[in-house]
Amino acid sequence: MTTPGPSGGAVADLAARLAAAAVVPVIRASSAESAVGIVGRCVAAGLDLVELTTTTPGWSEALEAARQAHPDLLVGVGTVLSSGDARRALDGGAGFLVSPCPAPEVRAVASEVPFVEGGMTVAEVLAAAGRGIAKLFPAHVGGPAFLRSLRTVAPQAQVVPTGGISLDEVPAWLEAGALAVGVGRNLLEQDDLVERLRAVRATVRPPSGPRGAQAAPHPP
Repeated sequence: MTTPGPSGGAVADLAARLAAAAVVPVIRASSAESAVGIVGRCVAAGLDLVELTTTTPGWSEALEAARQAHPDLLVGVGTVLSSGDARRALDGGAGFLVSPCPAPEVRAVASEVPFVEGGMTVAEVLAAAGRGIAKLFPAHVGGPAFLRSLRTVAPQAQVVPTGGISLDEVPAWLEAGALAVGVGRNLLEQDDLVERLRAVRATVRPPSGPRGAQAAPHPP
């Protein structure tokens, strides 16, 4: 029996929020307390969504604490590789799930919220994008040129590149057609995190609508 996925409206809403955010903080912290502190700084910068990862010790406690402290914040859970972690995230109120690779086991239980499934090859990314929103990982391997070429043949693909991307590289990825850009340690280690987040979002926020719906870029 096939498990029904989330409604198209839920996926469209996540896509719109990702596009408006431009930057997705991918929070890998040393503790749940540290993760919740970083979440607070992201909220102070004006973001209304973040991604907590299962590689953070006590991530499920961090998820619960973040949702209690910031009721309007959309909190996703990333690096989800098993059905067990997927269920824990859903039980904790995750607004979306993310994997770094194709994860049929997670997809099978992600019936309540959008699932941003990862891939590195053209086939993997387009398959994930065909189901909703894809994560390109590790994005730094191919760079923005890879995404630009991919969207030349699949202009409607909604893709969030993540992995090895610095804050300074965010505009180049958005210009290549990224829906939003996931930034982890390269961003979160910044002492002036709030100010830098505000600055980059002021520079790159789209006029309206998800970037994934834009016309295909010209081939490089």
